[in-house]
Amino acid sequence: MNITASDVKDAKLTATVTIPAADVDAAIKKAYKDTAKKYRFPGFRAGKAPRPVIDSALGAEATLAQATNDLIAANEPAVLNELDIVPTKNGDYKDLDLAKDHEDYTYTVEFSLRPAAELSSFDAVEIEMPPAEVTESEINNQVEMLLNYRATFEDVEGRAVEAEDYVTVDLKAVENADNFAAEGRMLIAGSDSNPAEFNEALIGANVDDVKTVTWTDEVEEGEEAETHTVEVTVKGIKVRNTPELTDELVKSDFGFDSIEAMRDAIKIEIEQDKASRLPAEKENRCVSALAERLQLDEMDADYEQSVFEELGQNFLSNLAARGMTLDTWLPASGLTMEQFIGDLHKQANDVARESLALDALARELKIEVTEDDINAEFEKAGVKDVEASKAEFIADGRMPAVRESIRRSKAVDHLVENAKVTEVDETAKDAE
Repeated sequence: MNITASDVKDAKLTATVTIPAADVDAAIKKAYKDTAKKYRFPGFRAGKAPRPVIDSALGAEATLAQATNDLIAANEPAVLNELDIVPTKNGDYKDLDLAKDHEDYTYTVEFSLRPAAELSSFDAVEIEMPPAEVTESEINNQVEMLLNYRATFEDVEGRAVEAEDYVTVDLKAVENADNFAAEGRMLIAGSDSNPAEFNEALIGANVDDVKTVTWTDEVEEGEEAETHTVEVTVKGIKVRNTPELTDELVKSDFGFDSIEAMRDAIKIEIEQDKASRLPAEKENRCVSALAERLQLDEMDADYEQSVFEELGQNFLSNLAARGMTLDTWLPASGLTMEQFIGDLHKQANDVARESLALDALARELKIEVTEDDINAEFEKAGVKDVEASKAEFIADGRMPAVRESIRRSKAVDHLVENAKVTEVDETAKDAE
């Protein structure tokens, strides 16, 4: 096989491929053999009809067309491996001729590639990270959460709703609000998780008051916001009483001898959590900061769609592993299919931008992938027979994707190693 490729222009690469005559003849022979088995030809046993009989019955072009399609399909993985590319969609094959006996076969295919966007700067990224050491505010936050688990609720009578009250309401859909309709839903008056219109309606309301609330979703620029209207009936008002932290409570409810012993145990748990979580968190923040430098006004639709499909398949596989389907998960999550797809497209756009940013950094660093890198990648995945697995990836045309993943991983390593980190006690900051 011989391949000549054009320069990449507008994220398109055109390749001219020539397949040797011997391979062409083998493909034609196989196509006639398969056709002889697939169809019944009078006077011949299955698979025994000669070529002239098949051509007379079906037309010579029919079987040669099948041979041509088979030849190109079988050859595509080798083309992808040779060009070391990961197309964003299937190749566009231009004006294909039919394969001919005893002749080389030449065809042209155009591949769509992800855009080669640039970065505004290759300087070290600057990020904020929680300190590796456990802070007092982090321990205090965990203690508060434990106390909240022991909180009790007390009915309020004789006054209107105040901020931080727990209000039981019935919600009746009026317009574009079927997903919000419910009976006995509890809301926290004044909570930032409520639309401002809800808080305005709740605070000052009394039990049995009925109010109509209309609000518009907050969306990012360029997205279409939806407006919803519900009828809210106040059914009850409660206040939450959090118990006082004492040695007696700690011993009776949490099994510790003292407050100090509980705080020590919490500190150890937070230390373990940070040790396992912070390295990945640092990577994510570094990559996100790098993506902000991407000079790309609009994401390539084909690339975004390929990332969207990959994320969707991974999500569905995870659901299946948990014994769930999308139809059962959506109602439990409170999302419509349209909202789920919209969220997934947004996530795909973010992932695509991060990937393109890492690609740009890898190009700038001139990162190369060695055979040892590839072997290590398969070994890291727990593959028992590395050579056999590599052979499968090559046969499927998936080795370029492996090299792409390694290049991005090396770019991430460089990014993290050189990042300028400012430690911030985020728990204390959030509490301000």
